[in-house]
Amino acid sequence: MSMNVNFFRVEVVPHDPNWQEAFATESKQITLALSENLVAVHHIGSTAIPQIHAKPIIDILVEVKDITKVDEQSSAIEALGYEAMGEYGIPGRRYFRKHNQAGIRTHHIHTFEVGSEQIERHLAFRDYMIAHSEDAQKYSELKRELAKKYPDYIESYMDGKDGFIKEMDKKAAEWRALQID
Repeated sequence: MSMNVNFFRVEVVPHDPNWQEAFATESKQITLALSENLVAVHHIGSTAIPQIHAKPIIDILVEVKDITKVDEQSSAIEALGYEAMGEYGIPGRRYFRKHNQAGIRTHHIHTFEVGSEQIERHLAFRDYMIAHSEDAQKYSELKRELAKKYPDYIESYMDGKDGFIKEMDKKAAEWRALQID
């Protein structure tokens, strides 16, 4: 294994009600930073799903009118303590990450242009998990097992979740289609 492995410690903790407040605080700052380009800010990821274990990192989905304008606005996001990472593996995304003073990751911003299928996928997954507590608990348990098995290997942790997430994305899309009809 190469020496440049990510030394990100995989920690999964019980749900914390303060995560919603942390999201709300950050959401207000992001709204100001992106101004007229902003369409909506959503709390996504496991910290947005009550009653499940999660990595204590707030995932924020930001919808904007023009994704290329975000590149011009990235200094305003960086002023909030974020590091701009560009698309970071997902075409059409602008990804930012934030760490606290101790160097521990605390927030992710996933920015997409209105109409991106990524927006619908993330929101459907979150809403499906909130509405289906049995699947949410299975996800919680899987994450706890993977964090125990791979405490020092975030890539292995993420790979271990991949199949389950794809299965839930499919169920969530089918469920969401029924909600809309």
